[in-house]
Amino acid sequence: MRAPSSRAKNSIFKRFVFPTSCISNTFYSNPMSKEQTKDLLKFLKPFPDDVKEKALWLREFVWDLYPGCNELIYDNYDALAFGWSPTDRVGHTFCSIAVGRSSNNVHFGFYWGSQIADPRKILLGEGNQYRYILVRKKDDFPSAYLRKPLKEAYRNSLAKVKDKKQIMRGATITKSVSAAKRSSRRVSTKKKK
Repeated sequence: MRAPSSRAKNSIFKRFVFPTSCISNTFYSNPMSKEQTKDLLKFLKPFPDDVKEKALWLREFVWDLYPGCNELIYDNYDALAFGWSPTDRVGHTFCSIAVGRSSNNVHFGFYWGSQIADPRKILLGEGNQYRYILVRKKDDFPSAYLRKPLKEAYRNSLAKVKDKKQIMRGATITKSVSAAKRSSRRVSTKKKK
């Protein structure tokens, strides 16, 4: 039996690996990273329980849809952020969750959100790139509506990958840890004069 030609290999690669490598129920899904929570749980420790619960619930939502993608974690001065990418590069991130240190706000965002359709106009942000929603309660999170923008954001992310050898699958990667962290905002009980 002859080995497949390079043209046949490319066709197989494009059909089974490239467009669907991160989408659930595919040949290339790897649920192990969903279970890799050691660093993330450590970074979430200073946050209130309700904030941790929302962030972990959102994480599960994304992992269930894109189990073959990579989770990139950034424990920064102002926020804890973690996002999903077909590579290990932040520029290829298609969605993320950010937890503010001083506000305890939880954002579900799209790294290149300005490039995706939002017919209901629920995404916030007016810059050149990032769009997000503020997640106040799990029950109010528009998961059904966000599936289509997630799919579009994922496809846009794949299009940004110039070297297809960079595509990885199913890794959780802690990209940065800031030694200094912003402290939580305290509400003053003193009366102003």
